[in-house]
Amino acid sequence: MHDMSLFWLRAAVALYAVGLVYAILTVLHKPTRLLPVALGSFTVGVVLHMVSLVELSVVLGHLPLDNFFESMSMCAFLMAVLFLFMYWRYRFTSLAVFLFPLVFIMTLVSATERPVSTWTDDRVRDAWLMIHVLLVLIGYAALLLTAAASIIYLMQEKRLKTKRTGMLDRLPPLGTLDAIITKSMGFAFVFITLSVVAGSTWAFIESGTRWIGDTKVAISLVTWGFYLVMVFLRTSAGWRGRKAAILVLTVVCCSALTWVAHAGLRPMLER
Repeated sequence: MHDMSLFWLRAAVALYAVGLVYAILTVLHKPTRLLPVALGSFTVGVVLHMVSLVELSVVLGHLPLDNFFESMSMCAFLMAVLFLFMYWRYRFTSLAVFLFPLVFIMTLVSATERPVSTWTDDRVRDAWLMIHVLLVLIGYAALLLTAAASIIYLMQEKRLKTKRTGMLDRLPPLGTLDAIITKSMGFAFVFITLSVVAGSTWAFIESGTRWIGDTKVAISLVTWGFYLVMVFLRTSAGWRGRKAAILVLTVVCCSALTWVAHAGLRPMLER
């Protein structure tokens, strides 16, 4: 029966993935009519998620909050239910860009409680890891472009306020810089999100449940959370200009910490 609970949970993950696709298209400013489909898929996912929690509660004899995975699953479910209530009551759809990816990632992590068979082919293992690395590198490249545009934006803004002239006169106008920040930020979020999904899946197959206790994984997930907040404030809350530029630079600092952790430089820093 516990196996059935896990089956329903993983089915919910697959349905939540439609919401992730909608969020990605929204961040990339691609015209889409996927919202009704994403909401329908998300709603069915919530129902299956509830079935999973109920079945597990029956097996355990109490609410499934005994470990990290069960607590993550319950938290994701409550957030999903809260979003559906907000949408039903207020038609508040702007939160979808934030909650769809968050619920998906949290449920994906909670669905890795049971280890699966290890890799049957080393070539698939290596190819999957390579894809993860490439996604990270592309995401970081887009983020660095976003950071560079943000720094130039702050310089240009200061120049215009002080009315100084000189070499900075050749800097692009603020509107152009803001458009660059928006585009590159969207691409950075998409590729980093896909890298998190690919990396989490690879680590789960590679090391079972041990991967979730790795400090590098925790730092990566927290950094992705900052990405998500950044994109939400940009696309839904309307953050522009100086506030958005400073937020981007903050996320870059978090990403640098993640890179240091994965590059194996922690022993050097701890000396």
